[in-house]
Amino acid sequence: MDLQLKGKRALITGSSSGLGEAIAHLLAAEGASVIIHGRNQERANAVANAIRANGGVADVAIGDLATDAGADAVALAALEGGAIDILVNNAGAYHHMHWMEATPETWMETYQLNVLSGVRMIHRILPQMRTLGWGRIIQIGGGLAIQPIAMQPDYNASLAARHNLALSLARELKDTGITSNVVSPGAILVPAVKQLLLDIAPRFGWGESWEDIEKGAARDLVPNDIGRLGRPEEIAGAVAYLSSPFANYISGAILRVDGGTIRSV
Repeated sequence: MDLQLKGKRALITGSSSGLGEAIAHLLAAEGASVIIHGRNQERANAVANAIRANGGVADVAIGDLATDAGADAVALAALEGGAIDILVNNAGAYHHMHWMEATPETWMETYQLNVLSGVRMIHRILPQMRTLGWGRIIQIGGGLAIQPIAMQPDYNASLAARHNLALSLARELKDTGITSNVVSPGAILVPAVKQLLLDIAPRFGWGESWEDIEKGAARDLVPNDIGRLGRPEEIAGAVAYLSSPFANYISGAILRVDGGTIRSV
């Protein structure tokens, strides 16, 4: 299926690894020119080179989006190659902290990384989208925005802010041809998550094989109707759909890709 992304340019923040990298690869495979963003030049270049090796078009923009100067540098580098049609705000981080461990300073750091980084890029990329009369702005959120847990309260709250700002932005963009949506992943099998599950498997008695460990985690930690963790490519597929003209009639939506973890309507 052709998602009609040829000729579009997409900036994916935090795309030098993990979910962002998977999103960049799929958008490039669909014909979009992608801008790989990260804070590490070598890692970002490696992703861009892999996309080029597969026949795709990729540029690189380096900068720390937790600062205004870093956001300025990323926007300048991204726009140097032409207008941006698609902005995917994926960059973020989290701490494995309990409530009393996460100090107000931790909360502020998380908010800068996970919320204001996206706001900064919207402020810098949206004005030129308005001149195009078409655009896509997608936040990568998460189920913890809707069903928070006791751990990492600062991260849970930052995801809720991402969801909220995306819906507010959709109202702002009424009649502009630009849409604002959220892709909300469940537990996704990226290297850091796999290593965490391998480390804690003995404590939960999940067994020794990866197949048994994943089933155990999907049963005990992140119960869902599919019985496994999600894959980065499945998040990328949702982003690619919302980026395409086939999603022209979707704005202010939260697309959950979580195997049925969230049970609310």
